[in-house]
Amino acid sequence: MKFSHKTNIFTTSLAEKLRNHPKRIVFTEGEDLRVLRVAEHLVEQEVVLPVLLGDRERIRALAAENNVSLQFVNVLDPSKSRELPRFAEMFERSSRARGVEIADGTEIVVRPAYFGAMMVQYGLVDGLIGGNQSLPASLFRALLQTIKPLPDVPRVFSAMVLVAEHLEHFGRDGVLFLADCGLIPEPDIKELASMAVETGKLARHYLGGKPMVAMLSHSTKGSSMTPTARKVAAATALAQVAVKEQYLELEIDGELQADVALDPRASEVKLPDRKVRHSADVLIFPNLDAAHISLNLLQHCAGAQNYGQLVMGLARPAAQIPRTVTEETLYGTALTVGYEAIKFHQLYPEGEV
Repeated sequence: MKFSHKTNIFTTSLAEKLRNHPKRIVFTEGEDLRVLRVAEHLVEQEVVLPVLLGDRERIRALAAENNVSLQFVNVLDPSKSRELPRFAEMFERSSRARGVEIADGTEIVVRPAYFGAMMVQYGLVDGLIGGNQSLPASLFRALLQTIKPLPDVPRVFSAMVLVAEHLEHFGRDGVLFLADCGLIPEPDIKELASMAVETGKLARHYLGGKPMVAMLSHSTKGSSMTPTARKVAAATALAQVAVKEQYLELEIDGELQADVALDPRASEVKLPDRKVRHSADVLIFPNLDAAHISLNLLQHCAGAQNYGQLVMGLARPAAQIPRTVTEETLYGTALTVGYEAIKFHQLYPEGEV
């Protein structure tokens, strides 16, 4: 049975844009029926050119057993790739630059997560998706050791896209961006401010217009003076300065309780002197516990569809997906990474950050 995509406002828009600019996306764990079915659909939609890493014969056999077409799908075994020696040498060289001596880079780079990350870093593909058959830490480690970080982002974090057109107060158009849902347990003031700015820029790229970024807390504008509330307030002020200095089309506000951020009626009651606001497009959480718990509640109880998580702060587009990933999430994440690659090519036409 073929993969059947459930259309929504977010993925429909991305697919339309990618048909004019299809991108090459590497899936680091290609020996997975979910990946094969989604790759077939991406080709049929003419939006992404998939590259699957893994044992070529096993992938072809799995596709044949399940009647999945691999036409225009590139299947690559890292251990047999002609790029392996070059990648190993580059990895050894970059490791030495970081002060780490690697005896044999081939043993590391032949691993699919590392090989895929090298493909992205050196321009053989436009973006990466991995994690469907491995622990998150193994993929993150490969990305952090291989892909250049953005110089103005203090620490790599992750962002998730949620779509729920059936829910009230779920962004302006049923789309919400959440950060950080996967990497930094207790972000400091500088890291929180960076998350707000970078995720706001992400939302601006996808949604257009001027996104509203809400920095969440148990407090609204000093209603509680706990250390965590004061930290969010300080991060808000720092992010607002960055928005002005960089002339960004973003609105950042905080510290805000979740109801004030999302429900205009709650905002009118708790902030009577403020202008009427629309629902926030971006939610920045004070710590990983709050973000991850909220993400799971929105997915599993409220029926929000998730895409990502996007790894933010790297010089190339990449996403980590869970081992429980659905084909719908896999499809939408591929579109999301592909659309991020369009932005990268616009910002860095020569390929360097």
